[in-house]
Amino acid sequence: MRKSEVIAAESVACLNKALCHLKDIWEEIGIPEDQRLERTNVVKNHVKSLLDMMIVEEESLRKRLMTSIEKCQKELRNLCLELQLPPFQEDKSSTMLQQEKDLRMHVEVMLKEKNQRIQALKALTEQDQDLCDLLCFQPFSISADSVPSLEQLEKFRQHISSLTAEKERRHNEFVTLKKQIILCMDDLDQLPETSFEKDVVCEDEESFCLSKENIDSLKVLLHQLECRKAENERVCGSYREKIHELWERLQIPQEERDAICEHMTLSKKRNMQALQAEVGRLEELKLKNIQNVTEAIRNEIAVFWDKCFYSSDQRQAFVPFYDDDFSEELLSVHDAEIVRLKQYYEDHKDLFEGVHKWEESWRVFLELEEKAKDPSRFTNRGGNLLKEEKQRADLVKSLPKLEKKLKAEIEQWEHEQNREFQVNGQKFMQFVTDQWESYRLEKEREKQERVRMYFTSLGINIHLNGTSSTGTSNSTIRSVFGGTVCHSPLSRPPNSACKVSARTPGHGKPPHQGLLERNKENICHLTGGVAGMTKVPASPQRNFSINSVASTYSEFQVNSSSSPSVTHSLDKESKSLN
Repeated sequence: MRKSEVIAAESVACLNKALCHLKDIWEEIGIPEDQRLERTNVVKNHVKSLLDMMIVEEESLRKRLMTSIEKCQKELRNLCLELQLPPFQEDKSSTMLQQEKDLRMHVEVMLKEKNQRIQALKALTEQDQDLCDLLCFQPFSISADSVPSLEQLEKFRQHISSLTAEKERRHNEFVTLKKQIILCMDDLDQLPETSFEKDVVCEDEESFCLSKENIDSLKVLLHQLECRKAENERVCGSYREKIHELWERLQIPQEERDAICEHMTLSKKRNMQALQAEVGRLEELKLKNIQNVTEAIRNEIAVFWDKCFYSSDQRQAFVPFYDDDFSEELLSVHDAEIVRLKQYYEDHKDLFEGVHKWEESWRVFLELEEKAKDPSRFTNRGGNLLKEEKQRADLVKSLPKLEKKLKAEIEQWEHEQNREFQVNGQKFMQFVTDQWESYRLEKEREKQERVRMYFTSLGINIHLNGTSSTGTSNSTIRSVFGGTVCHSPLSRPPNSACKVSARTPGHGKPPHQGLLERNKENICHLTGGVAGMTKVPASPQRNFSINSVASTYSEFQVNSSSSPSVTHSLDKESKSLN
């Protein structure tokens, strides 16, 4: 049994007890029956009235709860629609009071959610409006009268984030462009003229409209200023170049040069005006010193003739160079020529520098070859011999590569220019070929000279025209490079004389030490061949005829091919030459 039912039973018992007590009192007092009936009706009516009043109040409470439930249900349905949420599911098993409470709490939660979304929408809308005004964008498409969904708010926040990032990017770009514009205007000594320029330079950075059109206009303005600045720098650069040129030609003292040194680096408007004035002053001095200036230009022309490898015919073609009738017209012709030469050199600078590099490498190569003839270099203890040999080996490898590269570049140049590339009036590759041929002929001459010196050191006077110094024709020597020496039958010595070594001819007297040093290489090469010869008698009366040596050294080398040891030595010598 519920406690409320127990209390109700107790209330009924209490009422019965009270009525019994009233009955005892009435009997003790002696109240008649009709008055007892009346008094009992009063008690009944009073209790009944009190209970009725209580019932009415509870019925009113029930109605209020029902009304509240209906109202909350209606609000919940509307809020679910506005917030785009699924319908609220009620707990049918709960009492009316609990149901009303649950519905009311859910309504409060949803109303709070609705207000939060509306406030978020309002804040995002304000941010969007500010950013759109600054960036000149269209506002985000969303209704301000409806409650936004969570997805809409999220998209709106992402949109605001992208606009904020774009604003930061454009603001940084604007600040960078503004600084560059201010610097350019400062370099140009220029003040803002148009309203746009004033807005850029003078107005607050935060208030400037960062629209795409304004950013593009800033870029255009900066480009215009940079072009003007570049033009000023170009003009100032030409002025400076002209000033330096005239300073050198006119031999201007250092004191006068220092007077405008502050204008020789910057290119502002005042600097350009000062440089222009200096050029004008120097031009006037130039006209007053036509001869000196012309001669200075001629020296400069001669330098560029050398750089461009002009031949004497090409130099003679510029007739004004040799004219001594100095005038403004002659000076102008020289000015035009030096400008043309400078431009010609700059257009083909890489090619000319390559030719210069080859000439320098060839010069060093010839110097090393000349040093290689010095016997004293073998006594050097400083390591120069190894360095020279390494440098020579490097040049032997690099020269053909450089020639190959230059040949390709020259062929391309000739194809583009439709004319021959000449060095000192000769095709460069022909010039290179002639140099190598001259080098080869010189090496052959040196080899022939060493062979002649070697035989001289043996006491045999020969000429490389095929006869001995005595001119005897009936005695012959089979090629010494073949390993045998044939003696004339008229002068054959006894067998005992044949024991004399070929290395100590002439009564056993050794060859001159200086000759041996100069011919050490040839002696080493030829020793193998000579060792196999029939030993030459030490008779001073011998007459020899060398039939195997032809009129030229090339034929001599061909005829000597029958000797394997000497042929091997000559092959090594040829390889070292090549």
